[in-house]
Amino acid sequence: MMMEGNRNATAGVRRQDQAGTLDVGLSGDVDVVVREDPGVEALHAWDLLVDRTPGTDVTQLSVWAGLRARVGFTPLYLLACRAGELVGGAQILTRRVPVLGLVGYLPYGPLVAPGAPAPDDVRRALVDALVALGRRRLRILFIQPPEGAQDTSDELLRRGFRPSSAGIAPRGSIRIDLTADLAEIRGRFGKRLKSWTNRWESRGVTVRAGDERDVPLLAELMAGSAQHQGYTPLPLDYMTALYRELAATEHAVLYVGEVDGVPVAADLMTGCGDMVRGRLSGFDRAGEAMRLSVPAAIRWEMIKWAKGRGYRWFDFGGLRPETLAALLDATECGAETLPTPDQPKVTFGGTAFRYPTPVEMIRPAALRTAYDLAWRSATGRRLFAEAQSLLRGSRWRGTGSSSH
Repeated sequence: MMMEGNRNATAGVRRQDQAGTLDVGLSGDVDVVVREDPGVEALHAWDLLVDRTPGTDVTQLSVWAGLRARVGFTPLYLLACRAGELVGGAQILTRRVPVLGLVGYLPYGPLVAPGAPAPDDVRRALVDALVALGRRRLRILFIQPPEGAQDTSDELLRRGFRPSSAGIAPRGSIRIDLTADLAEIRGRFGKRLKSWTNRWESRGVTVRAGDERDVPLLAELMAGSAQHQGYTPLPLDYMTALYRELAATEHAVLYVGEVDGVPVAADLMTGCGDMVRGRLSGFDRAGEAMRLSVPAAIRWEMIKWAKGRGYRWFDFGGLRPETLAALLDATECGAETLPTPDQPKVTFGGTAFRYPTPVEMIRPAALRTAYDLAWRSATGRRLFAEAQSLLRGSRWRGTGSSSH
């Protein structure tokens, strides 16, 4: 049975008559419409659908659209209804990017409601809608379908999309199955990590749940990690808004690791559907955090928390392409041979997996040609790196902060 709130979603959508509306029309018995603001009733139904769909992410929740609206993004909701009942959809975030024009990105979507009758019909209707949107409104549309939706990627490729290297979401990750008991989960840890689970307490390592007051600490620790690993840290304004918005709807949790009462590491994870996923983390490499494996102590507490809350999967938040390829290869590889940022994730003994093929549609042909040629130059690659950073959320303009 569909969850309460999904019924009569079409009525909520149909009451909207505003600029920017695009009716995609009927595909079989599935009615698909696109709205920038479908109304409170329809958004509530959409969030319920997202929250119970395996393989998706908080980036499909309306609260995420509100967060991204602070930096100039506008959501487009594809809502697929059958007989007045919401059976699928997608939340696409759009923004006008210099040189490229109006760009849209869809991470971990489109979604088909669990238990929806004739799910293939819903999927085809959503593909029809995405093709129409890519051809009629957006100059560029990037899509990363959720786990288990390779058929969606394949259909989009047949309908004019092409494989994408834009990187709007990780190509794959590594995760732990939380249906196993804790002893079995711990038994898969690397030898050194397994021994630490018995020694942290005696070495003064403690882990506590954090709150919004700890976000500045997370930002400070993350800035140090960013300098070490060579990426741009997120501004405090962005991180504060992200935590506040997601924690208010119980979609984010923050933990802090301490040594003898001194905070040295922090980790923020988001939860949606049946999965919790690593989002932001940082630690003081110059202090005791590294020597005492404090970040691992935090993750162990988070694993226990997630299992206790009934989540199915604990996702470590993405892997670099070379790490993913090495782990999915049949040949043996040691953690020490992998890129340094991925090594701690592998020691937990999780299973690597790859998401469906990411795809993109770029129009007109002249823009597609210019886009491809630009990838061959250093200047073009820098522009695309800027655009990718903007789309994935690592640039922020908030009150009292500068653009990053």
